[in-house]
Amino acid sequence: MLTKSFILFIYLFFRFSAPFEFQVIENETLENASKFAQLSKEDQKNLLQVLANGECAYKDILLYGNVKFVDSFPDFTIKYVDSFPDIKVKFVDSFPNECGKWRKVDSFPDFKVKVVDSFQDLKVKVVDSFPGMN
Repeated sequence: MLTKSFILFIYLFFRFSAPFEFQVIENETLENASKFAQLSKEDQKNLLQVLANGECAYKDILLYGNVKFVDSFPDFTIKYVDSFPDIKVKFVDSFPNECGKWRKVDSFPDFKVKVVDSFQDLKVKVVDSFPGMN
């Protein structure tokens, strides 16, 4: 769980890492902005909210629960990596109710993924302990 002091540290780090003469870029998305100060006020607020909540989602899909591996029509694609993952995943047999805990199922999945070698949406590292977002 993130503490208020840690969130304040993150905010101050991004706030003062920008150049002294910065401009707030309107209608800029989080993916295209390189500095926190370049985000719109609404995007800054949303980013701080995500950091405060420790949100574990991609495309509004929670990244824990029952997962089905498919070859077509996935919710998103993943690539297995050993370093620099977007999320660390632990496969469990029961209670996939925390960030990064996935249970493989054949029916009634919470989300569907396809494993690819390139052009992935998320990079995944399989772990035995401490699953979650990076």
